[in-house]
Amino acid sequence: MEPLRPSDFHDSEPERQIEQPRLGFSGWGRFFWRQLTSMRTALVLLLLLALAAIPGSLVPQRSSNPNGVIQFKREDPDLFAVLDSLQLFDTFSSVWFSSIYLLLFISLIGCILPRTNHHLKALRQPPPATPRNLQRLEHFHSETLSGDPAVLRARAAQVLKSSGYRTLEQSDGAAGERGYLRETANLVFHFALVGILVAVGLGTGFKYQGQRVIVEGQSFTNQLTSYDSFNPGRFFSETALAPYSLTLNRFTPTYQFDLTSGRANPLDFAADVTITEAEGSVTESIRVNSPLSVGGTSVYLLGNGFAPWVTVTSPSGDVVFSQPVAFLPQDSNLTSLGIVKIPDGLPQQIGLVGFFYPSAVVLESGAFTSVYPEPEQPLLTFNVFSGDLGLDEGVPRNAYSLDTEGLTQQTGGETGVESLVMNLGESAELPSGLGSVEFTALPRFVSVDIHRDPTQLPVGISSVLIMAGLVVSLFVTRRRAWIRIVPGKKNESAVEFAVLSRGDDPGLEQALKQLVADFSQDAESTLKPS
Repeated sequence: MEPLRPSDFHDSEPERQIEQPRLGFSGWGRFFWRQLTSMRTALVLLLLLALAAIPGSLVPQRSSNPNGVIQFKREDPDLFAVLDSLQLFDTFSSVWFSSIYLLLFISLIGCILPRTNHHLKALRQPPPATPRNLQRLEHFHSETLSGDPAVLRARAAQVLKSSGYRTLEQSDGAAGERGYLRETANLVFHFALVGILVAVGLGTGFKYQGQRVIVEGQSFTNQLTSYDSFNPGRFFSETALAPYSLTLNRFTPTYQFDLTSGRANPLDFAADVTITEAEGSVTESIRVNSPLSVGGTSVYLLGNGFAPWVTVTSPSGDVVFSQPVAFLPQDSNLTSLGIVKIPDGLPQQIGLVGFFYPSAVVLESGAFTSVYPEPEQPLLTFNVFSGDLGLDEGVPRNAYSLDTEGLTQQTGGETGVESLVMNLGESAELPSGLGSVEFTALPRFVSVDIHRDPTQLPVGISSVLIMAGLVVSLFVTRRRAWIRIVPGKKNESAVEFAVLSRGDDPGLEQALKQLVADFSQDAESTLKPS
């Protein structure tokens, strides 16, 4: 037989290269599916989801703060164009955020289902049989017992069962396994996480959130046209608005004056309201962090302030404006800013920029300020602007601001004419014979947030399940235990104990000692150390 020659010999056959098998379409599909459903990929997607949510808190969102988006565009139009192209103003509905969300959802489902199937099979299988060489295990103990081996074997199975082990009786003893609840809790944790993703993904499309300012004595009806601002979900329909009305009877704040700081510290805010539904009317109270539940919605108390009743009369004596105007608080003592717009009824359109001081005092500079948030000395001032208010152009205008560009200032500022100053019940003449304005009354107002979120219950249940699953999976350990009876001479038998953990288990040694103690405690014969 000719001896083998090296592969590089001049007349040798060329060395065959190892060829890897081609995966094909199905092979590549299985490969990517395994990568997507791996634990590492799920953790990476969770991290990416957390990072992707950061822009939602750094820049204003169209869904929750449309005015902030408009203001951002005005202040920096170049940067706005870049961020808008990246969908950062619609972070949570953007393509990239939704992609991460869906990939995480698919990854969790693909990871959970095989694990669930494997766990169900494991629950139906008996505990593993006793290994041949128990003494090779780290946690091993042996005793010598005088007694009937059959009685000892029965005792071994009884001890394991009483210790919470699923027990398999064998001809030489018993085997047991416990801690299946750990994997069950782990699966519950992941299913609950999927439940949150499903609830948030679907439920947000059916929720809505709206805001409304309500003055004492006025009512709010739960219909779309009654909201000051409204943010519906993607699948919102007007039929989802439950029919009810809410009347603000009285708003009562409670303050405590701090002599050290000289400030009034708020203690409580209570809005007494009457809820009218088809079944009848009830009186309830809304407090901060204590919302009112009505018609499937939650009514939250957001803010409060004063709404001075302003009455404007034309030169001929006709009342052209008479209603409360919500003044927005500017500081803790409720110094408030308000706008009154009179488009009709006067010789020309006027806008009133007013300041309200609940407890007015005069500073050395001659300016007014408020020293207490309660109306101890209410004072109302106005600066008058005349001209085209732009209300006839059909463009929505902010009711709480006045664009003074193009308007003529009649009082205050550099006009040389004093601002209009009125105490409660007083009136003042408008400049240029435009009429008069009166500070008629002083009701309060509240701003409420009306929120319908069908995801609250499923998200709450899922959150509880997540915490329960996490706690159980952290504190329950998976263990296996064996007790073998080896008959010897003179009616003596060697009793071998061994325990094994599937993972880190610092209490394994103690578990072995407890198993030996339980077996020895009720043994019919006396154990002697071997």
